[in-house]
Parts: sequence; C-alpha cells; structure tokens
Amino acid sequence: MTASASYHIRPGRPEEVETVRAIEVAAASQFRGIGLPQIAALDPAERQEVLLRAQKGRLLVMADAADRPVGFALFSEIDGTLHIEELDVHPDHARRGLGAALIERLDAVARDRGLPELTLSTFLDVPWNAPYYARLGFLPMPDEALGPGLAAIRDMIAAKGIDIIPRLFMRRPVRG
Repeated sequence: MTASASYHIRPGRPEEVETVRAIEVAAASQFRGIGLPQIAALDPAERQEVLLRAQKGRLLVMADAADRPVGFALFSEIDGTLHIEELDVHPDHARRGLGAALIERLDAVARDRGLPELTLSTFLDVPWNAPYYARLGFLPMPDEALGPGLAAIRDMIAAKGIDIIPRLFMRRPVRG
C-alpha cells in the first residue's frame, strides 16, 4: 500500500512540535487496546528534543492535503546508520501506507548521506511494531551487533521502563 496523493512528506517545522507530540500521544493510545496502558501513559518526547530535531532537519512529517502533520519520523545518525528514533502516524490516518512511505523517504535520506542501513528499536510482539517492520524488510539485530550508540539506547529504554515487554533492534540495508 502506498501513501495517497492527498498526503506528502516534508521537513517538520519548529512551530509543529506540539502537533508532533500530540500525534505521538494519539498513536501510543493504541497500546491500551492490547493491555499495555503503561505504554500509552508514557510522556511524549520532550518538547526541546523534538524542537532540536526540527531545527537540525531530523524531523520529517507526513502532511495531509491541508499541509497539517498527521505522522512523523524523528531520526539521527548512530553508529554509522540512520536510526529511526520514533515513527508514528495518527490513528485517524493509519493503514494508508503512510508509515511505509516515511520509511522509504528515510531510506533515501540514508542513501544520500552514504549510510548503509536503517536501524530502529521496537516491541517484538506488537502487530504494528516488529511484525510490521519485518514486512518492510527489517531484520532483528543480535545484541552483540549493537554499536555503542545503539547499546546506549537499549540501556536508556531499560532505565525508562519501556522494556516491560520484549523489545528488539532491527535493521534494513539501504535500498538502491
């Protein structure tokens, strides 16, 4: 499934930080439906962190026909990869290929930067997490394959208590 012509991807803007955080909260609310209310209750990314990523060109948004963000991806370069820190689509716009389109754009960004792969961390058994990314070509990364930056993310996830159900890191070679 591909994103409809009524959506487009563009860099996120500093003034859209609160909209991005609201999308994250709305997307996280889906965890209540699978018995994980503690994940749904987590605070969204810190305002300053999202603002910094927007200012540094590390925030992409999926915008609707009125140019309002309905999804986003935060990313950075970690251990020589393009690491997807967060990718969310508002539930009202889900199942339209928007997340996959964001991944493909991130693939192009990585290719342009000469980075060999995309990486991310996700929940193992949540249908819209690891199984979804596997359908997009991501493969699990063994713990020993994590570089120091990804290992630090793993440790931060544990410290925040986000690892209450099994998580894993995944990677996909850049295409093209």
